[in-house]
Amino acid sequence: MRIINNINWSSFKTILFVGLVLRLIAAIFSKGYGMHDDHFLVIEASASWVDGFDYNGWLPWSEGSRGVPEGHSFTYVGLNYFFFAILKFFGVVNPMAQMLLNRIVHALVSILVVYFGIKITERLSNRKNAVIVGWILAALWLMPLLSVRNLVELIGAPFLLWGVWLAIRNTNKFDLLYAGLIIGLAASFRYQIGVFALGMAAIYFFRYEWKKFIQFCVGVLLTFVFTQGFVDYLIWGYPFAEIIGYVVYNMNEGTGYLPNTNYFMYFYVLFGALLFPMGILAFFGFLKTYKSHLIIFIPTVVFLLFHTLYPNRQERFVLTILPFVIILAVIGIEMLRKKEFWNKFWKISWVSFWVLNIPLLLFLTFSSTKISRVDAMYSLYENGHEKENILLEASGEEETALMPKFYSKSWYSNFVPRENPTDTITIEKGYHFDYIFFFGEDDLDKRLAEYKQQYPKMTLLKKCEPSPVDRLLRWMNPRNSNEYIEVWETNLRW
Repeated sequence: MRIINNINWSSFKTILFVGLVLRLIAAIFSKGYGMHDDHFLVIEASASWVDGFDYNGWLPWSEGSRGVPEGHSFTYVGLNYFFFAILKFFGVVNPMAQMLLNRIVHALVSILVVYFGIKITERLSNRKNAVIVGWILAALWLMPLLSVRNLVELIGAPFLLWGVWLAIRNTNKFDLLYAGLIIGLAASFRYQIGVFALGMAAIYFFRYEWKKFIQFCVGVLLTFVFTQGFVDYLIWGYPFAEIIGYVVYNMNEGTGYLPNTNYFMYFYVLFGALLFPMGILAFFGFLKTYKSHLIIFIPTVVFLLFHTLYPNRQERFVLTILPFVIILAVIGIEMLRKKEFWNKFWKISWVSFWVLNIPLLLFLTFSSTKISRVDAMYSLYENGHEKENILLEASGEEETALMPKFYSKSWYSNFVPRENPTDTITIEKGYHFDYIFFFGEDDLDKRLAEYKQQYPKMTLLKKCEPSPVDRLLRWMNPRNSNEYIEVWETNLRW
């Protein structure tokens, strides 16, 4: 207790230390991946390139490539490629060890969100509000977990805040140029961040601040031309190939992908992340800053409106601007607290926030996600085989899941799903499997008995349990295929 009492809770160093510790804990204990994009569009692609394979067929010279850009920026996946190449050079090839180091790197980078969030708030407001923002960014229940995932929506945030800080600081004659360079890098991680950059540029333009406008735009364009123009020229033979492919795809198909008619969804995400009743207070605080802090209010709102109006809406799309929403909300709340009602509301909200936040924070920071799929594939690592025929047996479930080949390093493995109980157990006559992954526990004994008749030498290799978070998500929505998996070896071929 004495140690706790001696801690200076208003020290920026304390906040940064706690934020870093929480992220490093998540890096160690929060294994797996969150959703399709943060693994299959990043890790599977980059790691497969290192091993001489092209998982997604993105490279024009690869076998199986469509020969046209798929619309994915090579900046972030390219950095991951160099990361895995360096690890392989030094002999670190175990996929679990590789991902641990990958998560640690992301934890270190993500602490910049806390650092620059504090700096921006202190410059725009005062130290007291900077401390509040710092603690929220450091220990918000979802931040450590998401910070160590490979989400482009989040990896761009540290650089976006860094660039905004330089623009706000503006003590060096080249600060706006540097701000543009760094925000241009953030936009090369995720193209939609360019909308935020346009919002900032518009402020300088309509204020007739031509020097700032030109410096900022030149900086953004320089980085973007290099990362998207020069890099794409080396790969495709012409510049901006991927962003052109991205625009074409979204014009033709993107609007029909996962349509969502909930125009208020992103407000629920951004302010719901701050829990109840803090989220309600934060919403009004955020709106309060619409005149006083246009330099980040306008770009944040433009970014939010863009995603709100675009038909394809997914919760993670707006996580990039969550730090700015928190900064503006805290500054606005201080303005509201001049009235007694809002001051009492703040005191209740602040206490309630931590009462709800701390248990969620501890639960998620130590939680893995999609871990049964990871464990199932990792059970095949170092089995001495480059290619396996694997049956995904889910006749007791609704559907199978896309399995992460990265964890087995068997890039040429062949997966065959069986989801309909009426299908023959071999799917194709005369086709034999080396491994069978049994998804779910429904009718498991019955299904095992059927396959033991086909493969009498079958042996159990691994039981893969879903994490508590996976179980919770599946309970909330059975469509989340975060299921129990048993890996059985048929012992037919080897």
